[in-house]
Order: sequence, then C-alpha cells, then structure tokens
Amino acid sequence: MDIKEKREKEKEMLGLMVQVYCRGKHRQKKGLCPQCEELRDYAWVRTDKCPFMETKTFCSACKVHCYAPKMQEKVREVMRYAGPRMLWYHPWAAIKHIKVTIQNKRKEKRNSHVS
Repeated sequence: MDIKEKREKEKEMLGLMVQVYCRGKHRQKKGLCPQCEELRDYAWVRTDKCPFMETKTFCSACKVHCYAPKMQEKVREVMRYAGPRMLWYHPWAAIKHIKVTIQNKRKEKRNSHVS
C-alpha cells in the first residue's frame, strides 16, 4: 500500500468513528454536528501532514503526537466510545482495524525482544 492510500484509509476510519460518536453522543442522524466536523477536519489535516505515515500504524501508537492536547483528548474520547461500537456499524472496517492492531503489537513484542 502506498503512503497516499494509507493516509486515505486512516482518514476514512477516523471519519467513520467520528460518525458513530456523533450519532450516539449528539444524536446527529445525518452528517456531523459542527463540533464533530471540526474535530474530523482537524484530524484529517494532521493525517495529511504526518511525516511518519510510511512507518507508523495508528496515531495512538506514534511516539510523536502532533495533536494539540485538547484535540488529542477529544480524539481519545471518540475512540473509546466508537471503538466497541464499530463492529455493529462498520464490521469490516472494525475487523481490519483489529487485525492491524494485533499484527503491530506482535511486531513490537518481537522487536523489543531483539533489542
């Protein structure tokens, strides 16, 4: 997968999670409320500018956080809420996300034993 495609996939997943959050927390039936739209757009800009896209998995696993602290906490809140619900709303996206997370944890574990 090339970097551009990886960026788009990450933005798509984040957009889906913000939708789930907005629907559940703000009762937004279609689209996003202004707060959630602002958060999504902010995260997309950060994803577009990420210099580590080639090697990183997810922002939560990155050693450098480029989000402002307030926005970082808001994204964590969205992830905590939407993560468990993704299986119901977007099962294939959730399964792929879980698969990549498990693969990366195994890779990190192998690398930490080698060092």
